[in-house]
Amino acid sequence: MTTAILSALPEEQSGLLASLQQAAQVRHAERVFSRGVLQGQPVVLALSGIGKVAAATTAAALIERFGATRIVFTGVAGGLGEGVRVGDVVVAQDYVQHDMDASPLFARWQVPGYAGVRLPCDAALTALLSGAVSACLESAGGHFDHEFMQGAPRLHQGLVASGDRFVSCAQVSRALREPLRAAGHEVLAVEMEGAAVAQVCLDYGVPFAAVRTISDRADDDAHVDFPRFIAAVASRYADHIVRALLLSL
Repeated sequence: MTTAILSALPEEQSGLLASLQQAAQVRHAERVFSRGVLQGQPVVLALSGIGKVAAATTAAALIERFGATRIVFTGVAGGLGEGVRVGDVVVAQDYVQHDMDASPLFARWQVPGYAGVRLPCDAALTALLSGAVSACLESAGGHFDHEFMQGAPRLHQGLVASGDRFVSCAQVSRALREPLRAAGHEVLAVEMEGAAVAQVCLDYGVPFAAVRTISDRADDDAHVDFPRFIAAVASRYADHIVRALLLSL
């Protein structure tokens, strides 16, 4: 059973890559895939790059070429939900593509060919991932303390939105969030890859789960906070949470 750990940017899994045992790299589809062992589990680490198409390509390669039997995405996101603060952790229960609109043929946000607007993550793997996050946050003490954080990091679970746009403006953030909320879809965070990976994993019947650290509030300060945050914080989150998850599999 091979677990694939997928991230968009190098900083989001640099600690994991440095700890990989029996490491071997394979170049495929213009990407580098790193096979090896973490916490006694066979894994393959990969960087998807940014955006839904890049993420879908990488997810398909992980399944087809590298035999991934589950995929876990770890990275950062912009916070949208009430009370979702910088430094908090969001575990996705399902995804929506906020830039998908095939209406009036289909409901807004619904990917044609799928049952509804929301693309579900695997319930069992998501529960294990949430447990890993909770365990890490409870045992970390001050390990995650950082200048960006207003308090101790908290776990949130729910809907995450993906689209091919870096949301860095409060006006755009509201325009994304409010129509979804009005339709009954309360979004916790926004990023650019997860929904595409969820869609691929549904197609292949491969369990998928995703964890995102909140790097900014998807507002006018996002472009300032984001580069510093991923360099200083994201790698530590990924390292501790993924290790705890692998121990629970």
